[in-house]
Amino acid sequence: MSNTNRSGRGKNRRNSAASQGQGNASASRQPSQSSRPSTRQQGKEVRPQGASLSAVRPKGRTRESAPIEGLPVSKNEETIIDIIGMNHDGEGVGRANGYTLFVQGALPGETVRVRVMKTKKQYGYAKLLEIVKASPDRVSAPCPIYDQCGGCQIQHMSYAGQLAWKRQLVVDNLQRIGKLNVMVEDAETLASNAQNDASVGEAKLEERLEHDANQTTEPGQTSSEAQMIGSNRIRLRLEGVMNEEDTEHAIRVLPTMGMDEPWRYRNKAQVPIGVTEGGLVGGFYSKGSHRIIDMESCLIQHEHNDEVVAKVKEIGSHFGISAYNEETGRGLLRHVVVKKAFRTGEMMLVLVTNGRDIPYKDEWIGSIREAIPHVASICQNVNKKQTNVIFGDETRVLWGRDVIYDYIGDVQFAISARSFYQVNPVQTEVLYGKTVEYAGLSGKETVIDAYCGIGTISLFLAQHADQVYGVEIVPEAIEDARSNALLNEMRNVKFEVGASEDVIPRWKEQGIEADVIVVDPPRKGCDPRLLDTILEMKPERVVYVSCNPSTLARDLRVLEDGGYRTVEVTPVDMFPHTVHVESVAMLKWKGQD
Repeated sequence: MSNTNRSGRGKNRRNSAASQGQGNASASRQPSQSSRPSTRQQGKEVRPQGASLSAVRPKGRTRESAPIEGLPVSKNEETIIDIIGMNHDGEGVGRANGYTLFVQGALPGETVRVRVMKTKKQYGYAKLLEIVKASPDRVSAPCPIYDQCGGCQIQHMSYAGQLAWKRQLVVDNLQRIGKLNVMVEDAETLASNAQNDASVGEAKLEERLEHDANQTTEPGQTSSEAQMIGSNRIRLRLEGVMNEEDTEHAIRVLPTMGMDEPWRYRNKAQVPIGVTEGGLVGGFYSKGSHRIIDMESCLIQHEHNDEVVAKVKEIGSHFGISAYNEETGRGLLRHVVVKKAFRTGEMMLVLVTNGRDIPYKDEWIGSIREAIPHVASICQNVNKKQTNVIFGDETRVLWGRDVIYDYIGDVQFAISARSFYQVNPVQTEVLYGKTVEYAGLSGKETVIDAYCGIGTISLFLAQHADQVYGVEIVPEAIEDARSNALLNEMRNVKFEVGASEDVIPRWKEQGIEADVIVVDPPRKGCDPRLLDTILEMKPERVVYVSCNPSTLARDLRVLEDGGYRTVEVTPVDMFPHTVHVESVAMLKWKGQD
């Protein structure tokens, strides 16, 4: 699946995270359960029309690598291990005689029987065979094709467990990559993490906790208060991230902000199309292949998106529309893209085709309009290139408007066929609300939005600031941003095309001084020159919106070394049941309390 970016900017996590082809769930997730029932072709694997097996597995014979001598386990060996954690891909992490094994489908706290599948010098991969002792967070995934589809990675984990793990993922990255001091909120977390630290025995840890609590009791302070303070200090010192005098300046990482209803949250579906004997099929790619998992219903998609995709497949099959063949470059229908405006209810359908001519175009459009009356726009995008990028350069309207409208909070946005728009509008409002809160705006500030895209965050900020300046390297995104500003009659926001690290210094030369700088970079994080620019401008506050905890930690370290203090970080669950997590960090220039 392609990484649809943020207005062409490479911000692939928002449109592809929690979507088609991201990660995979192996059949070993629920090894003790029988195969789940499916309806009709739901879950059937289909190669794109005409695709040979070479598109699925490497050509020729693969040569077995020589076994590594001296490892405590060998390939195909079965062993029982305890799962002590979970990595950023959602794989359980266990150890066999000190050797690390990654196990897809295993959860922290479980004891599992596994078969070693692949070994490297420092770590290996194993297949889950049996859950000897299950985690309290283990649940049965409700999706009937979860074991085949790659869209979600952790449906087998309770939602409360997902939220706790995502917070810990952020904490771990801040500590290990950023070498930052992180405050721990309770003694329970202390005990949980200590179990994974072979250098600290449980009895010794409890003894030190009790001793520290007793030593830190002050006049007027209860023993429970002292124990809480003591547990925080012990945990931080045990992990080697701070000394006693640094405790006051530790970063507070709040609990992950989750959803009340973590299903049916996606407002956009982009479905690759293939063919089988019964007609067109469409769904998601299985991990690491171009096999299409046919899908009738996706539990993280809005129901109306499912309805539109199903109807397009039905109508296309009726009229004999051919599916695109990646190998020959022939066939017409490549992808079906559906966008749903949650607030207004409007929908847009985009047919991505390998050529301009659509057989029975009028009949097809008429059938779609009759079957799906809430579709307000039907567009065609032409992509004749032999590429896995979804969209081509030409888009035309077949029926209706060229945009649909939706709201985030009180801000209205026009959404075109190719414009970026957050895929989880409910949590987007939560994310942007936290961004505004961390900016600490009183209505008098000048704010710079350094990766503004189509102006979503900029317009949110403009409601609370005196003046907002947005910069984005993609010209089309800036056009959308300016249109959205006009749509909302906001005159206190200006947008400019260019790289942030080039445009912002030029603004400073023009006398523009920022009180707050907001950054919302792609997964690779901020450009080093932008970080240098921020350190030169020294705004009172920096708000960092991140889609990647590792690059967040790296960049926060740079800003801290340059004179900023990270005060607080809030993880936000934009993509439930996947391994992806967003975060918002508030930084203050030292001396600003």
